[in-house]
Amino acid sequence: MTEYIPLQQLPDPAGYKSGDVLVLVGELFGRGYANGLVDESRRIGMTVIGTTVGRRDNGGDLRPLNSEELHEAEALLGGTIINIPLEAGFDMESVDGIPSVAEQLKKIRPDDFATIGFIEGSIEKAHAAGTARFRSHIAQLEAELLKLIPANANILLAHSMAGGIPRARVFMPLLNRIFKGTGEKYLASEVFWNSPLGQLCNTSFNEVTADTFRYLIEGTAAIRKRSADAGTRVSYSAYGYHGCGVLINGSYRWQSYTPYVQGFAKIRLEDIAIEAAAKGIPAAVYNCPEIQTNSSALFLGVEISLYPLLSAIRLEAGEQVAAPLESRCQAMLKEGETVARMLECADSYLSSPLLKQIVDFSTWPQHNTREQAELMLGASAGLMGMHRDQKQLVCAELSRIVFNAAGRLMLHSSWNPASPVVWLDHEIIGRLLADQRGAGIV
Repeated sequence: MTEYIPLQQLPDPAGYKSGDVLVLVGELFGRGYANGLVDESRRIGMTVIGTTVGRRDNGGDLRPLNSEELHEAEALLGGTIINIPLEAGFDMESVDGIPSVAEQLKKIRPDDFATIGFIEGSIEKAHAAGTARFRSHIAQLEAELLKLIPANANILLAHSMAGGIPRARVFMPLLNRIFKGTGEKYLASEVFWNSPLGQLCNTSFNEVTADTFRYLIEGTAAIRKRSADAGTRVSYSAYGYHGCGVLINGSYRWQSYTPYVQGFAKIRLEDIAIEAAAKGIPAAVYNCPEIQTNSSALFLGVEISLYPLLSAIRLEAGEQVAAPLESRCQAMLKEGETVARMLECADSYLSSPLLKQIVDFSTWPQHNTREQAELMLGASAGLMGMHRDQKQLVCAELSRIVFNAAGRLMLHSSWNPASPVVWLDHEIIGRLLADQRGAGIV
């Protein structure tokens, strides 16, 4: 079992300099965790090179970005994108004339999730084909990077791939029941996870979220060899999630969103970093705090643990940093509501005896229960209801702070990782904001 090792000391400034390179492996969409890493890299003068997952044409074939798509993607990134489609997964792969997994799922109804079957051997063949395609494209990426990046440049290869829900309509109503359902609409995550569809998700999550990190490390050995010969450095980072330490009842405590079925793949991701580090390769998975983004909107309730960040910032960074932030947050609340009451409500949920019975680090990730789901979703709705405008949320403001702070911590820690698996808890974010190295984040 991975040991819980939160980062407690701010990392020394990294040795990256102008001309060194951040390679973002995984396309940038909207605003999220990866933006913080990109922004910090650019702030200290590094060159940013991006990648793309590509697009599917009308026939389902994977292709590079067209000129318009490439222009938009490079404008969003603010850098060059290597136009080799790095889509991960295998749900669209058709092998030996066998319909793809996505095709086989088209006629499946949500109520049949526990009894469906797949064409014998089709998942295994598709999985192998998807892996082979991805490895081949990583080899092409490495060849391009060797041409683009000078040998005397230090490089951070930042893995930002996650997810892996197969592309089929059958999943969304089921996932909505798991993550948002109460009463008759509730679906136990463990029941789904042990079903054929759940096990398909498990295989796909492992491939997309975790195994792509292994393929990246193994597929860029030539870059490491050239850098070693030149006396420069190649490091690897990845985004993990394995709960987060937040202020609960006045003290920092590890807690986690439940149910986080992707957590099994995140543990696999950690194991890959541990294996790489044991071979002398600087690789680290950074377990980041919960945030609320478009991609996390499915996980209703994940945002509850964001609110105590306000308390951590006040405790670690003091009045001068906390007061203006709290003032902005107060302005987002309805008349009669207060930041103090909002924090009390979040603390009440996070310290509930029911949650304490379920959430345990040694057996993480946990599945949901009906009672826990109803408690969490009720708390989430209550906190959301305190806002004036559902498009102007306190947790969105706090999410921006988290991904900007996490980006700075990751970039500088990646120069000499303290451990192959590191937690970026609310405490270290507060300490960063108290330091001049956190200037401009809040």
